[in-house]
Amino acid sequence: MSTHINAANKGDIAESILLPGDPLRAKYIAENFLDNAVCYTEIRNMYGYTGTYRGVPVSVQGTGMGMPSMGIYSWELITEYGVQNLIRIGTAGSFHEDIKIKDVVLGIAASTDSNYQHAFNIPGNFAPNASWELLKKAMEVNKDLGLSVTAGNIVSCDVFYETEPDWWKKWAKMGVMAVEMEAAALYINAAYNGVNALAMMTITDHFVTGEKATTEERTTANDDMVRLALGIATA
Repeated sequence: MSTHINAANKGDIAESILLPGDPLRAKYIAENFLDNAVCYTEIRNMYGYTGTYRGVPVSVQGTGMGMPSMGIYSWELITEYGVQNLIRIGTAGSFHEDIKIKDVVLGIAASTDSNYQHAFNIPGNFAPNASWELLKKAMEVNKDLGLSVTAGNIVSCDVFYETEPDWWKKWAKMGVMAVEMEAAALYINAAYNGVNALAMMTITDHFVTGEKATTEERTTANDDMVRLALGIATA
């Protein structure tokens, strides 16, 4: 059994799970969106909960920041607890003027500057991508929610504080929509193990305009994204 979620027993975690980076956001989601939520782990203060949403079992698990941490938690959820549908919910910075603060970005594919894939001994450069099944569900669920949703290529970066101010423009030139730090590892783990994954992020920072979401904007937009993710997880 894992050393990172080892308070949980098999069967404690639902087949569909939401993965916020912040463990306190996992707690917030459990307390405000799920019915009858039970905490199955708080090892390393990385909270995980299982409850129901509209009568369907669903879990939510904090993953921490960056690909190494996402890699650990998503791997254990898949290989030790049988999770089949993993939905990352987080934040991102927009590279394009028409992708605005509070928009939701779905990562069809996740480019990366990380060497995470080296562990899989792939004879080339692997292109990590989302599950078509979960992408389809996202678009169906959003017909009712009506959120501003964009889908395309994102980039998962290892470094948060880049030393070159215009580093992002080369990614933007290639049509990459936004930057975050976890999706590529999630997608690689899901591909290797044959399960479904989707990364969705609320835009909270804008590289073109310099805008940053206010606390109120972050809360409202993240709650809307959580409703979208829960709709997908229970569809």
